[in-house]
Amino acid sequence: MQPNPTLDQLQILVAVADTGSFSAAGRKLNRAQSVVSYGISNLEAQLGLKLFEREGVREPQLTDVGKAMLEDARRMIGVLQRIRSRADGYRQGLEAEVAMSVDVTLPSPVLVRVLKAFEAQFPAVMLRLHIGSLGLTVDHVVSGQADLGFGGLIGEADVNLQRIGFTSLVPAAAPDHPLAKLPGPIAVEDLREHIQLVVSDQSERTRGRDYGVFAYRTWRLTDVRTKHALMRECLGWGGLPRWLIADDLASGRLVELDLEPYREVRSPLYAMHRTDRSPKPAASWLIDEFKRQLGCFNEMEPGVWTEEGPETSRP
Repeated sequence: MQPNPTLDQLQILVAVADTGSFSAAGRKLNRAQSVVSYGISNLEAQLGLKLFEREGVREPQLTDVGKAMLEDARRMIGVLQRIRSRADGYRQGLEAEVAMSVDVTLPSPVLVRVLKAFEAQFPAVMLRLHIGSLGLTVDHVVSGQADLGFGGLIGEADVNLQRIGFTSLVPAAAPDHPLAKLPGPIAVEDLREHIQLVVSDQSERTRGRDYGVFAYRTWRLTDVRTKHALMRECLGWGGLPRWLIADDLASGRLVELDLEPYREVRSPLYAMHRTDRSPKPAASWLIDEFKRQLGCFNEMEPGVWTEEGPETSRP
């Protein structure tokens, strides 16, 4: 069996291709030119292939086969570097995996930006992501299904909390909805007569209790996206995150309702973890990055943050 190329040989191949000569590759790798030349010759002998054209040229030129092998070499070096990075991280206490639970009301543009940055910062750390609403995020943390939770707080929970930002919930309806045609502020008596779309808690935390529900007739849903779609089709009214319906409000597909009970709710968002488990390096980084990204995002939202305490309703 022919011996496999070594990491050293692959690094020499890439260095020669990148610098354009054996001497320049030697300087880059802090090796003698003769060592670089010998490494390439040895690799060609092992593979039984000619990787560089040396005759009739001033500097070695990659052959067609050499170009193809170069791409394989780059991939192999990348894999080996990731293995080394993973091993170094584990020795320093870095997690092999981070499991987190995120409330659906947390702005998805923020989530995407944080996860892109996370992948770049911790390429060796696996990620497990749960998306839920209301008490489900807290349940995931308390039960140990998630190392971290990002969302609002429903009721009491023995978790460590750190405020990282807020989300704005606004009451809205389709422009053809009867409530949209009433002058504001709209009285509670008028709200009661029209179907209110309500996201129900899939956890046990608020069983038998409602928050921000005013209508006699309600449709109970398990996710915000379906609620959004039904509201756009004039099948009810309800509260939704401002970031989620910003385009609808701007285009007129939805209108913000001026209600007597409430107009806009500012709900604090928290990073949470169990009190008996301190966040490790990647988890701590996620908390800081969510706080930073939400701070930038909230600055762009209309209105000013006010200290109103935890708000748990999803009207």
